[in-house]
Amino acid sequence: MKQLIDKFYTAFTQLDAETMASCYHSDIIFYDPGFGKLEGQRASNMWRMLCASQKDKNMKVTFNNVVADDIRGSANWEAHYVFSKTGRKVHNKIEAQFEFKDGLIYKHTDSFDLHRWAGQALGFSGKVLGWSGFFQKKLQTQTNHLLDKFEAKL
Repeated sequence: MKQLIDKFYTAFTQLDAETMASCYHSDIIFYDPGFGKLEGQRASNMWRMLCASQKDKNMKVTFNNVVADDIRGSANWEAHYVFSKTGRKVHNKIEAQFEFKDGLIYKHTDSFDLHRWAGQALGFSGKVLGWSGFFQKKLQTQTNHLLDKFEAKL
């Protein structure tokens, strides 16, 4: 399953959301602090939206420490990009955990320091509020609204 994780992140480095989506089981359960829990096609559409939003914007994704057996896997990945809402540079460091089913990724959980991300993406207000549950809930509401709008155009 290590090759599957490698395929997923290699596709991400190329902003190839369709290949990323092909690595997911149809019943995928995805979670990260920015979007919360996404299931099925919505998880794949999140990657489609993110990749589409970064075309021609010099986003750089790297990954390493990929480990996997037939049941579970993990990887570390980093993203360097400009947060479109503020124009601020972000360097996010993420730890990913995976579970596999039928030869595909069935569960994918990304963990990162939301407070650190908020400080980079939003500046002072992110540093002050980025640690709170209120901030996380508001961020997830906003990101899911953007995903709703993206999906409405598909």
